[in-house]
Amino acid sequence: MSFWKFGKAKRMEKKEYLGSFLKYLPLVAQSSSLAWPPSVEQELQTISEGPTKSMVNSGEVLASHITNMRKSLSLDACDLSPNPLLQGYATFFDKKISREESAKFFGEVVPALCGLLLQLPSMLETHYQNADHVLDGVTSGLRLLAPQEAGVVFLSQELIAALLACSFFCLFPEADRRSKHLQSINFDDLIWFPFMSYCSKRENKIRCLLHYFERVCQCMPTGFVSFERKVLPRGHKHNPHYVSYPDAEYWAKSTTPLCSVEIHTSGAIEDQPGEALEVDFADEYIGGLTLSYDTLQEEIRFVINPELIAGMIFLPRMDVNEAIEIVGVERFSRYTGYGPSFQYAGDYTDEKDFDAFKRRKTRVIAIDALPNPGSTQYKPERLLREINKAFSGYLHQCKHQAGPPPSSAVESSKRWCMDDHEEKIGVATGNWGCGVFGGDPEVKIMLQWLAISQSGRPFMSYYTFGLQALQNVNQVIERIGLQEMKVGELWSKLVEYSAERLSRSTRLGFFSWFMASLSATN
Repeated sequence: MSFWKFGKAKRMEKKEYLGSFLKYLPLVAQSSSLAWPPSVEQELQTISEGPTKSMVNSGEVLASHITNMRKSLSLDACDLSPNPLLQGYATFFDKKISREESAKFFGEVVPALCGLLLQLPSMLETHYQNADHVLDGVTSGLRLLAPQEAGVVFLSQELIAALLACSFFCLFPEADRRSKHLQSINFDDLIWFPFMSYCSKRENKIRCLLHYFERVCQCMPTGFVSFERKVLPRGHKHNPHYVSYPDAEYWAKSTTPLCSVEIHTSGAIEDQPGEALEVDFADEYIGGLTLSYDTLQEEIRFVINPELIAGMIFLPRMDVNEAIEIVGVERFSRYTGYGPSFQYAGDYTDEKDFDAFKRRKTRVIAIDALPNPGSTQYKPERLLREINKAFSGYLHQCKHQAGPPPSSAVESSKRWCMDDHEEKIGVATGNWGCGVFGGDPEVKIMLQWLAISQSGRPFMSYYTFGLQALQNVNQVIERIGLQEMKVGELWSKLVEYSAERLSRSTRLGFFSWFMASLSATN
């Protein structure tokens, strides 16, 4: 019989679905509560007492204790080989950082993280007891939010810190995750360095994450973070409260005005000063290669805001009609550079205000673009896929009220409003799906503008990151404004241009083609 059927868990009998998530956690059901296996608890207790008692004062010794805990948890040996783990922790903590940094980490941070992990079972019990009281009866407990299952999970920053500590100690079982399209969540692949392929960007990703652990061990944050799977439903064509997955005709016939646009040639999305959805250029697997070797823009966002990584624990890959919105994450690190030049640049103090749910007013929306589409990105079905993917992210949740506009809601487990001024929140974005993904930046900025406008958002704040292809974007936006074009008209222009690109009757970029087409009709 599962934990959820026992004694004091009677208050949780309506949450039997939570029992299915236990296999993704490194805990066991014991009598009327969750617990660590006794041998793991003893290891954690020993390490929590500090290096003078535990003798855990190096990466090599820590890896040995981690290996023992993994054996006690009966984790599949093929999930994590002891030798790379030993090599990785020993390389980083015993060779790549200074003795002073290492001594501080093993003297202060590692014991505190183990103390936090000892509290994880009771934290989870409290979390589940309170899970249905956050959003007026709407389920918000930790569970698998599978594809096409719209819903929300609310986690305290303290619980997130404990879950990420599990990742650092490589204690999550991995075997069942693959069959559910979940990413690996342990830090072993990130920390393991083949001797000759060690790289600076991976070191700096680790430094960002270690700084996060240092900060939360010094002063634990007390806020909350929400993780929401948003689904743009297929069907519901006769339900006025839903927008079903739009077809090309929907976009072509739209008379919605285009929203205002602000172009920024410098700066970063996460530094935008106002309230806006901040677009995460996501992989279909949220977090992408954050816990691996690479350093793309998404991975930078996840290591300076490490609480985003918690979503990787329970959010499988996104389908074409889905987006993931995360509200409340705190930023802990500064950085410089991008890709190979990425570097941790010290502490960051997040001064964002909190909302009524004790979430920081940082709203991150993850949408995945088509990877390496080449010329196929100009096909009608590919244009439709991209604009609908963006649309699914930009639409907002709201309770049903008398006669709500059908463009104001995407599907979720229930309707709710978590922002009383949602209609004033625009979108901060950039070269989504461009760069290594190979998207056409001139087309992609137009697709995003259309999706943001149609969703009812008041503005698009666009960061070009100095991309040369967008140097004339302000002229094009001004010309479109003078024409007083609506969403449907601009969409039709994109479709026309894309058809000519496919047939090779033009090799011009969209901006040049568009300006020439207007001149030809005047």
